[in-house]
Amino acid sequence: MHWDRLFEDLEGQLASEWESERAALDAESERLRISRLDLRDRLRMLCGAGASTVIDVASGARVRVRLRALGADWVAAATVEAEGARRAPSTRIIPLSAIRSLGVDHGLLLASLDGPDAEAVALRERMSLGFVLRDLARRRIAVRVFRSDGSELQGTIDRAGADHLDLALHDAGTARTIAAVRDFRVVPFAALDSVQIAGDHMP
Repeated sequence: MHWDRLFEDLEGQLASEWESERAALDAESERLRISRLDLRDRLRMLCGAGASTVIDVASGARVRVRLRALGADWVAAATVEAEGARRAPSTRIIPLSAIRSLGVDHGLLLASLDGPDAEAVALRERMSLGFVLRDLARRRIAVRVFRSDGSELQGTIDRAGADHLDLALHDAGTARTIAAVRDFRVVPFAALDSVQIAGDHMP
C-alpha cells in the first residue's frame, strides 16, 4: 500500500509539472503571436465589427466615430455626434499616421487580438490614401480638411499626387466654380489629421 501511494503521488506531481509546462508554452506561444500583430490587423477586426471608438489624432483633437473601412494606409469612419447634437452625417478618412490612440470597448479590444484572416483582406485594403483622394477629386466631392496643426480648410480636391493634394478653397455648400474659389492650397499628406466628406460617401 505504501508503494502504491508513493507512485500515485509521483504520477500526480509529473502530471502537474507537464500541465504547468504546457501552460507556459501556450502562454509563450500566445505572446509570440501577439507580438506579430500590427495596427492594421487590429483595425481590420474593429472595422469588421463596426466598432465605436474615440480616436486621438495628431492635432490633439478627439474624434468620436464608428469604424467602417480599412485601406492600405487609412481608415474610414462615420462620425458620431455627441448626444443631442443635430448635424448631417459625415465620413472621415483618417491616415493611420495621424492616429495617436484609439479608445475601444474592452471586449472589442480583446477580440481584436484574434489573428488576421488572410482571406478576409478586401481589395479596398490595397487602396492607398492617394487613390481615395484622387477618386474624391474625380467625383468633385466637397471636403473639409483637418490639419495636424489644428486648422481646417474647406473646398474641393482638384488633384492628388503621391504624397500631397491640391485643394481649391471655397465656402461649404457651394459648388467648385471659378467664381466660388477663393484660393488654392497644396497640402502634404503628412500634414493631414483627416479628410471629412459630407454624407455617407464611403471610399
